[in-house]
Amino acid sequence: MVASKQHRKQLLIFNQNVFDLTSCLLLVITYSVKICDIYLEGVSGYWLCMTLYSDNFVWCAINGSVINLLSITIERYLKVVYPIWSKKFLRKWVLYSAVAFAWIRPTAYTVALVFTTSGVINGLCYATLIWKSQLAALAHSIWYFMASFFVVVVCIFTFCYWRILAVIRRQAGVMAGHSGHAGSSTFQSQSTQIQSNVVKTMVVVSVFYVVAWMPVTLYYLITFVDSDVTFDSNIYYVLTFIAFLYICSNPFVYAVKFDPVTRILLDLIGVMMPQRSVGNAEMTQSGSATATVRSVQQRN
Repeated sequence: MVASKQHRKQLLIFNQNVFDLTSCLLLVITYSVKICDIYLEGVSGYWLCMTLYSDNFVWCAINGSVINLLSITIERYLKVVYPIWSKKFLRKWVLYSAVAFAWIRPTAYTVALVFTTSGVINGLCYATLIWKSQLAALAHSIWYFMASFFVVVVCIFTFCYWRILAVIRRQAGVMAGHSGHAGSSTFQSQSTQIQSNVVKTMVVVSVFYVVAWMPVTLYYLITFVDSDVTFDSNIYYVLTFIAFLYICSNPFVYAVKFDPVTRILLDLIGVMMPQRSVGNAEMTQSGSATATVRSVQQRN
């Protein structure tokens, strides 16, 4: 029962790892196909454009990762800043709904965007470049930058983690003032330390998100706002590569900074170790038994 509660507490962070791992696998699959430089024609060419050449699957996972990262931030904010309220309202169904929303909403948005603004022309896939009007493209780029996946996201990160760190510092000060009471003070100190570890990890991930995604998001916006700037695929792919480094580095950040993930990795590494350990233990026991027999014989 306790284990299930612990797993439920880390559900959103586990989902974040799933998003990042899925994004990495889809990146490898998508760009392995792109390297083949297939001439797109017919029905198969159309579907290759709509799924792989347009990065449709990749962006579904990436956008879902952003939504889930926001869910983690809000969840941590409520748990630290409003702990009593969060215990009452952050039920299991709320967390599962957040997980489902992180998968469904970005997928519906990305698929709709790709299928309405992409197409195959002369064997080449033009992904999210075929708009009904320049005004529609401009409105979408501004909405994407301001309201959907960057400015609002950064504002939520900044506000929530600023308040969380302030509360944790205040709690640490209170614990230091009651250091003479060993019982409950020790437990609360450990709980605060665990909470602080999780928050610091998510702060690192959030800062990486801002640094990695700002260049490509700004470039995407500028190409639609400023008519003098033409879209350069080489610049776009370089900036996108920087953003993709964020996705690939996230699992390593969790492995190094987040204790539950570290423990899981250590358990996976140690799957094959118990048999050896048992064998070594048996050898140690037999060796000690032999030494005991020999010492008894020498005494006799």
